Amino acid sequence: MQEPTEGDSGADESPTTLTGGVEGKPTSLGRKDSGNFSEDSHAMVRLSDFPASNAFSQIHPRLSLIDGLMTEYSYNLLLIRRYWGYDEVLIVLLSIFGYVLGAWDLGIGELSSGGDYNRSGIFGEESGFLHIAELALILAFLSVICWGAFFSLLWLRYPIMRENMVYLVIGMLFIQGGYLKAHSGSPAFPTGLGMWDWLPVIVVNLVMLFLSVFVVNRAVIETRDVHVQERHSHPDPRVFDRAWNDHSLRAWSSTIGVWIVLLNMSSWFGSHSISQSPGELDFSYLMVFIYVITGIFSIVFFLNILWFPQFMLGGAEDRIQTSRAREVAGESTPQHRDEQGKCPVCNQRTAATRNAFGLVQAPCREQGCIGKGQPGSKCDKCESRIPTRGVCPNCGSSTPIGSHFGRVEVW
Repeated sequence: MQEPTEGDSGADESPTTLTGGVEGKPTSLGRKDSGNFSEDSHAMVRLSDFPASNAFSQIHPRLSLIDGLMTEYSYNLLLIRRYWGYDEVLIVLLSIFGYVLGAWDLGIGELSSGGDYNRSGIFGEESGFLHIAELALILAFLSVICWGAFFSLLWLRYPIMRENMVYLVIGMLFIQGGYLKAHSGSPAFPTGLGMWDWLPVIVVNLVMLFLSVFVVNRAVIETRDVHVQERHSHPDPRVFDRAWNDHSLRAWSSTIGVWIVLLNMSSWFGSHSISQSPGELDFSYLMVFIYVITGIFSIVFFLNILWFPQFMLGGAEDRIQTSRAREVAGESTPQHRDEQGKCPVCNQRTAATRNAFGLVQAPCREQGCIGKGQPGSKCDKCESRIPTRGVCPNCGSSTPIGSHFGRVEVW
């Protein structure tokens, strides 16, 4: 699979689409016309170049947020089609085999018969696991092998997400265990239950929300922030804003919520299909089928949750951590100070400054005014026009204010 080489989403592989004309300056800072877009063109990979959806904003302007999410989802699907390779296909296939082999009962009857509910446990001579039908036992072992290979490939394939993968897997186990616990006391869960009977499911979902939102999601977003500030700072605020837009994680964050919903559905269908004692309720193969389908979809979303940060930040060797975790580990976080401009002729310091977000500001030249603003904009005090050129107090040369800062590559 082709991966980005500089730690960004695949866009870094085709800088020619972003630069052009004289000295590689960007020719356009807006989105491309949807009529010029082709999925077969490997030149179009930036989110800011992707045709924006406007279906909902035409209904009401306040629905533009949905259009933004739809645009990001479409863009992520394009990246998946373009950059997912044999490894990702193998990971998904292993999960499919893991689910199917673990839930297979046709021709065996182990699940549909209810088994011997007088036996329980996994190990030991009287364990229930070792006294199931031979074919069911073989399929169960094969399912375990598939899941072991599945998680091993994830561990090897997405190294910067290893720690966060552990947190998400713990959350998965909590949710599955919570539904098993709920069904062990009430096989018909959630029918005819009081509020306290919901407690196991509520607790495990709170654990999952904490691990996925306040740990994993926050770590990825804060690492993204550090990455953009360190590697995409630029004197032109338009270019810097475009870098922020290209590294948007709104759609990725929402997939975590969808994944949790699918995981809850799969866990309920799986535990509910085997919770009834023999003779109380006919075994439902449809329920097992829905358990497998929802489980497979949850795995696809889980894979995307691990893949996208690796795709965006992996080439830059950024470590996925929250700012607080970086402080505890003794790692320096970017403490940006305003950069002082220098004359490109004599290297003398000038009054122009550039902040951590790449915003360039220059002082107002009106007599008695202490305001400042971006070159070409209005002064924040007297609303006079801020000059676009600066005069060096040392050599007297008049140069563009943007040239007072070191040249930074656009991407």
